[in-house]
Amino acid sequence: MPHQFLVSSGSRLLSRVLLSLPVVALVACGQHEQPPEPERYVRTQVLSAQSAGMQREYAAEVRARVESRLSFRVGGKLLERKVDLGTVVKPGQVLARLDSQDLILAQEAAKAAVLAAKVNRDQLGADYKRYIDLHRQGFISAAELDRRDAAFKAAQAQYEQARAQSDVQRNQSQYSTLVSDTAGVVTSVDAEPGMVVAAGTPIVRVANDGPRDIVFSVPEDQLPLVRAAAARPGGLSVRLWADTKDTPRPIELRELAASADPVTRTFLAKAELKGADVRLGQTATVLLTGTQSDQAIKLPLSAVAEIQGRSAVMLLDGKTMTVQPRPVQVVGAEGNDLIVQGLAPGMEVVTAGAHVLTPGQKVKRFRPPGPPAEGTSPTATAPSASAVPMASASSKP
Repeated sequence: MPHQFLVSSGSRLLSRVLLSLPVVALVACGQHEQPPEPERYVRTQVLSAQSAGMQREYAAEVRARVESRLSFRVGGKLLERKVDLGTVVKPGQVLARLDSQDLILAQEAAKAAVLAAKVNRDQLGADYKRYIDLHRQGFISAAELDRRDAAFKAAQAQYEQARAQSDVQRNQSQYSTLVSDTAGVVTSVDAEPGMVVAAGTPIVRVANDGPRDIVFSVPEDQLPLVRAAAARPGGLSVRLWADTKDTPRPIELRELAASADPVTRTFLAKAELKGADVRLGQTATVLLTGTQSDQAIKLPLSAVAEIQGRSAVMLLDGKTMTVQPRPVQVVGAEGNDLIVQGLAPGMEVVTAGAHVLTPGQKVKRFRPPGPPAEGTSPTATAPSASAVPMASASSKP
């Protein structure tokens, strides 16, 4: 029995030791340090002050300066609409008609009321003349004559009122036809035949045939820039997408909204383009050219990345050959370059692969291969592009 007990105890102890070996091995593996980031080759640019015009662009379109929503002055059922979207209309042209049966009946009732008031007035007028003769003969008193005079004047007033109401009803019956006031083009259709519309409900929208405006929206923080550019000759210009010349044309700021749009929170601006034959709805680009600056910092698009929700660049420290992020503010664009603030001339910025670098990472400058300088051996040149692990997403471990 003691011998069997020792054997079983030893086997259990051995099994526990064997089970614990993988755990110890895993713990030992977890304590290994991560390999350091490899030194990547990066393209850099030493900053210098450059000349820039600080140009901004705004999406715009061509609209009519006066655009009217036409509607009926009375309510009723829409019987027909004689124009469609894009129809060119002339002054006096019929656009739509309402069912005028009720209006015609009301006009007939008003005419009957005029006739009744006229008959009553004529009857009281004849009575008043007879009472004048009776008063002269002394058969009635002056008070009775005054009452007859007042009754005649009241009948006369009722007759005038009935005539005025008849004229109103006649106009109401004419209001059942919607007529264009000016020449223009239909830009919107808001009602279809069969609808019952109230007085003032828009039926069609007509853009008047007249001056055109370049309409665009301006963010709140750029309002001072737009006002300053408008006061400077050549500060605002427009480029029409359909223009084959692709040459900006000068425009004049005519109107700038005093309050922001409740949805977009932008301010509507209208500019005038003189001496140009433009069509309604054309797409355009408004160009805002700021004052010329000789101390601007320009960077290629690839140099600016988003780091922690902000625009930033990677600065290279030439002594330690490490990179650190630097937040910048993009204030404009000129061609394929961005104009930024927050940097100074003399700084060295990574222009390619900044989005895959980490703060403090060591890098090497990449220089494209070329013929060796005089007095140097061919092995002194930088490695070829095919042998250089550039800073890209595919080379990250």
